[in-house]
Amino acid sequence: MERRGVRHAQGGFTLIELLIVVAIIGIIAAIAIPSLLRARISANEAAAVGDIRTVISAQAAYHSATGGYYGAPTCLLAPDTCITGYPTNAPTFLDSAMASLTTKTGYARSMDESAVVTNAPHSNALSCYVYHATPVSVGQTGVRGFAGDCSGAICTTSDGTPVATGGGAMSPGCIIIQ
Repeated sequence: MERRGVRHAQGGFTLIELLIVVAIIGIIAAIAIPSLLRARISANEAAAVGDIRTVISAQAAYHSATGGYYGAPTCLLAPDTCITGYPTNAPTFLDSAMASLTTKTGYARSMDESAVVTNAPHSNALSCYVYHATPVSVGQTGVRGFAGDCSGAICTTSDGTPVATGGGAMSPGCIIIQ
């Protein structure tokens, strides 16, 4: 027997039930999204530090191959153009993605090549270098700025600005992370 004035939906949800579900999903999203953003920033920062370590290793190998000089990114990518007698089919020191100094994983890459050795036996010879990685958008793609130099140290800034340099190397007193 059916009561008058009361309708029962067959297998459906009421508007109140749907609104409650949407509200619960909104609350879960509000909790999860900041955590995901922090995870992305951490991943971007780890990638930047990893790339700096790669450049430091490449520069150390180049330093050994040239008898004591570091090289510009173009020399690390194509050493035969900078090192006299270097075989064209010999391995490079750095891949093209790293040597191009493009923006990667939310960090802008650059290299300070101001410590040029003028009378070196190799072209583009440097007595030191600084490889920078700074966030493209501070707080969204990264929080800290990073740099590594010929000493093998990696320094950071807490506000995303470039690490201070002087004379082709990082300034003394930088915050070392390794």
